Amino acid sequence: MEREKKFKNEVNGVGEKVDFFDPGAPPPFKIGEIRAAIPKHCWVKNPWRSLSYVLRDVVVVFVLVAAAVYFNSWLLWPLYWVAQGTMFWATFVLGHDCGHGSFSDSPALNSLVGHILHSAILVPYNGWRISHRTHHQNHGNVENDESWVPLPEKIYKKLDSSTRTLRFSLPFPMLAYPLYLWYRSPGKDGSHFNPYSNLFSPSERKSVVISTASWTSMLLLLVYLSFVFGPIQMLKLYGVPYMIFVMWLDFVTYLHHHGHEQKLPWYRGKEWSYLRGGLTTVDRDYGIFNNIHHDIGTHVIHHLFPQIPHYHLVEATKAAKPVLGKYYREPKKSGIIPFHLIKNLVRSVSQDHFVSDAGEIVYYQTDPELQKLLASKFK
Repeated sequence: MEREKKFKNEVNGVGEKVDFFDPGAPPPFKIGEIRAAIPKHCWVKNPWRSLSYVLRDVVVVFVLVAAAVYFNSWLLWPLYWVAQGTMFWATFVLGHDCGHGSFSDSPALNSLVGHILHSAILVPYNGWRISHRTHHQNHGNVENDESWVPLPEKIYKKLDSSTRTLRFSLPFPMLAYPLYLWYRSPGKDGSHFNPYSNLFSPSERKSVVISTASWTSMLLLLVYLSFVFGPIQMLKLYGVPYMIFVMWLDFVTYLHHHGHEQKLPWYRGKEWSYLRGGLTTVDRDYGIFNNIHHDIGTHVIHHLFPQIPHYHLVEATKAAKPVLGKYYREPKKSGIIPFHLIKNLVRSVSQDHFVSDAGEIVYYQTDPELQKLLASKFK
């Protein structure tokens, strides 16, 4: 299949040549060409710089807690919840960098910081790190990907009506992460907490036990603090921000793999490759949140080269764009708040329901009955 084709388009009775780009066509470049275009210093990990971002985020978290307790006003609590939930998400991104090894060259430092940051927001560091590695190694593969994988039609049709409706009814998909940690996605077995889950190899079981123990310790600490300060106070200080964090995580990870204005392919079999799968990911602009959550919106280069520290991703993306050409989809710029991304999310959830059971290059299809049901619910 050719990367670009020409076709005739009648405009006012005059034939006009228009470029057509096939996003599922094999790219005319290799991953080594992208790597070579990225400046060498972008690959350098500075642990002190990485730790400075941790310090920044932790200080903001505790300042927000102190301000919320001091003012204790119902006029300000909603502002606190949004701000603190966003900071939980920012600390998650730094822990995520630890999991990729882009935080520093020291595995011990990565593990220590990653466990602290992720356990603090009830994420099992090693369990999630390993499954997220699987996601990166198989991005864009219908059978083997791990994050927001499309349902093949046969699995989709086996879902009972209530599960199907919940899965595609906002805001429920934006609250899916805790369930994913325990049960993974439909059609996939295993738990991020169970060292004997099929997610993990025997050599990884000890590290999963450590992370599950760290997660449990944090949960017990929260229970203890609920007795000390009261469950309502802990709900306000931690519980609601945690749910905001979950919504951020699901919102961002979904939009990096779905909801683009152009339908993007998913692959099976010999059509899949690491490069072609990575090129189906999407960069997003989050307005004022770009810096707060450490430029996680620069997702294409992050997916292809997760070893690059987050503070070099913007520069690396600019350097790679001439090589990527039309395979890089320039993100629409956001204002202060990225409202257009919410529209992308709503449109995608209402339309992107399953992929065909057959074919090695497939695109999301829509269930008309479910779409009609969802539209009636939001009238």
